[in-house]
Amino acid sequence: MRKKKLIRVFAALVLAFCFVYPVFTDGFRDFFGYGQAVLSYYGSRGTEVINIQKKLSQWGYYKGKIDGIFGYQTYKAVREFQYKNGLKVDGIVGPETLSALGLPTGTQASGWGGDLDLLARLVHGEARGEPYTGQVAVAAVVLNRVKDSRFPNTIAGVIYQPGAFDVVTDGQINLVPNNISYKAARDALNGWDPTYGCIYYYNPATSTSKWIWTRPIILTIGKHNFAK
Repeated sequence: MRKKKLIRVFAALVLAFCFVYPVFTDGFRDFFGYGQAVLSYYGSRGTEVINIQKKLSQWGYYKGKIDGIFGYQTYKAVREFQYKNGLKVDGIVGPETLSALGLPTGTQASGWGGDLDLLARLVHGEARGEPYTGQVAVAAVVLNRVKDSRFPNTIAGVIYQPGAFDVVTDGQINLVPNNISYKAARDALNGWDPTYGCIYYYNPATSTSKWIWTRPIILTIGKHNFAK
């Protein structure tokens, strides 16, 4: 009888765990606003953590061992990356931080989804007020970098590459794009490249980089020079 009672208690505990565990983990995710998307945080382990560590190491944020364990060093590196790139600094790698790292977010989107939105934000921050062709050209530069082996191979990776764009540093990347910015981003994604393959652009009136002046200028649109 005692053995049967222990079996019933054990079965009840297993059943309770099956119900409570999903509620607890989903609640954790929902509390931080991530829903059912991919989420890595302190204590997580696995392939995704390895990919996060590799990216952070590649860009100089993470100095530890690539071991797939989300420990204190990884947590610190994530927070520094978030701070430097205008993201919410919480040490949790949710969809926005994954996207900024150029890693899959685990969310499903129709059409271009997050790529279109992020590219439109870049255009809005960098080129609002410029001629429409110039706004498409800024988006095209991002896409040209994605194709170039010297740069990250995703739109998010290019945009959030440390030091690449001022609007990431000053937070303008978080401004809500207007319809023109979305249209310019969409036209670039559809293949329009007014720059003929340029991978750099700059405003000669405000640029402080001596190096950028060494790049061959292909054309000028509005206030921006476009170069290779």
